[in-house]
Amino acid sequence: MSLIEVVDLRKTFNIAVRQPGRFGALRTLLAREYRAVHAVEGVSFQMDAGEMVGYIGPNGAGKSTTIKMLTGILVPSGGHLLVDGRVPYMQRIEHVRRIGVVFGQRTQLWWDLPTVESFELLRHIYRIPMARWQANLAACVELLDLGPFMETPVRQLSLGQRMRADLAAALLHDPAILFLDEPTIGLDIVAKERIRQFLAQINRERGVTIILTTHDLEDIARLCSRVVLIDHGRVIYDGALAALRERFGRWRTLVVDFADDVGAERPIEVADAEVVRCEGPRAWLRFDREVTTAAALIADLAARYQIRDLTVEEPAIEGIVRDIYENGQVI
Repeated sequence: MSLIEVVDLRKTFNIAVRQPGRFGALRTLLAREYRAVHAVEGVSFQMDAGEMVGYIGPNGAGKSTTIKMLTGILVPSGGHLLVDGRVPYMQRIEHVRRIGVVFGQRTQLWWDLPTVESFELLRHIYRIPMARWQANLAACVELLDLGPFMETPVRQLSLGQRMRADLAAALLHDPAILFLDEPTIGLDIVAKERIRQFLAQINRERGVTIILTTHDLEDIARLCSRVVLIDHGRVIYDGALAALRERFGRWRTLVVDFADDVGAERPIEVADAEVVRCEGPRAWLRFDREVTTAAALIADLAARYQIRDLTVEEPAIEGIVRDIYENGQVI
């Protein structure tokens, strides 16, 4: 049996409709009408222990709603949901003891307490044995470089420091599964890289299963081999990131450094490719992988021009996903 099983999961919210007109507020108060909003509509997927899966989609697609049902915060409107053998909303106490959760825009730390005292309180809440808590805290302090601000009140931490502390707090009780909702939102490049390295390490060395929702698709590209794409509450793709690139990332770019300013002196002549940009001796040639190959283009260019260097740029995952959503493709 898979660690996480989601079958035809649904969540509907009833939103009060405000009546227009002069007496609209009074009519709404006396005879309230509701509009059904289907946030999640028939989502199904499975995850095995030790996987790291990217769960992505545009705003309003249903990502956070799904995570809240998986963690037991929300009760589903329909469908089947099982996480590590438990129904989250029915077995909340047992469930939260085996999971860790980080919401990028919220914190589980105590605002006015020093960071280390928040960790102490979590030890009592989760009833973590002292030796185990000390070992886990020491590992987190080292891997996330928490030492410089352990005595600093949480309200005085930078966003990057707080996110690192929240990650540590979510892992002190040795959860089997870690749910991350926008864990790198608003962080600078250095802070993002530190968190990415940490997540990769705990997944590799401790076998922590991780489900990651984020708008920063570089997180997905760096960490996840599998992605689940959701749009309007439905899964439109579930599979390998490499396969997604292969299927929808048809267009690649060959970057060529010529021995002289070929593009400036005379047009570059090459079949099955489009010259999209030239800067001095460097040119960018866009080609369709289903029509030709980089090797064929290189052979064609090398036969007629003197080349100093070249590289092949793969399509960015951001562009692929954006095209899927904008073109309404069902996968």
